[in-house]
Amino acid sequence: MAFARVNGIVLHYQVLGSSDGPALVFINSLGTDLRIWQEVAPAFTERFRVIFYDKRGHGLSDAPAAPYSIDDHTDDLLSLLDHLGTEKTSLVGLSVGGMIAQRMAVRAPERVQSITLCCTAAKIGTAELWADRIGAVETGGIEPIADVVLQRWFTPLFRETRADELAGWRNMLVRTPTHGYAGTCAAIRDADLRPDASRIAMPTLCVAGDQDGSTPADVVKGTADIIPGARFALIAGAGHIPCVEKPTELSGLIKQHLKEAGLV
Repeated sequence: MAFARVNGIVLHYQVLGSSDGPALVFINSLGTDLRIWQEVAPAFTERFRVIFYDKRGHGLSDAPAAPYSIDDHTDDLLSLLDHLGTEKTSLVGLSVGGMIAQRMAVRAPERVQSITLCCTAAKIGTAELWADRIGAVETGGIEPIADVVLQRWFTPLFRETRADELAGWRNMLVRTPTHGYAGTCAAIRDADLRPDASRIAMPTLCVAGDQDGSTPADVVKGTADIIPGARFALIAGAGHIPCVEKPTELSGLIKQHLKEAGLV
């Protein structure tokens, strides 16, 4: 484990793989931490300098007072990369992590070599949806909504046949600081990245799970249609967290994308 004070907060991060390889950053979704990438990382550590981190409000990173913005999260990532001496990187972002990747691709295009947007969009949900979610967790915590969230994260087959893993990922979710979770809900609520999506110029892959209950495939495809030259791919038998449910399939798509971008 490693920690760094960047952008005024302490972030927990981990660096694996080739010390002199091109950088590849994985960015987590709402209610998760860097452990969701544990089955994906081995596919990239031989060639890449792989960077994981817990975004603010999650995992072992600081959870400052809510609300947060996508720019707050983007500033955190840029500051972490500065701390690590990383000038350029490819980004893989899941859900809100994909929104952070999109924002960084627009704000600092000179630092982004490619992006993979997984189970995400330029606009996710409505203000009313996120207001309801924030109100629920501020009133009763994450525990009462956890099972509904897990139904969106994972397919029925996963929930029925991998009960012990499901329990572990549930533990991760409910142990997220309530104000960190609510703060990031506010970041998603307030972010509409559609006006800038057409400015994303680096190679882009958009990946959806065919059973995603949070960002359905047509929503992900809608964002791919806005970004010039973006490619869309669908993973069968996956919900909202394919890096847990279908890591081999997701790793293969990312690796092919990086190869086509000239980075492998």
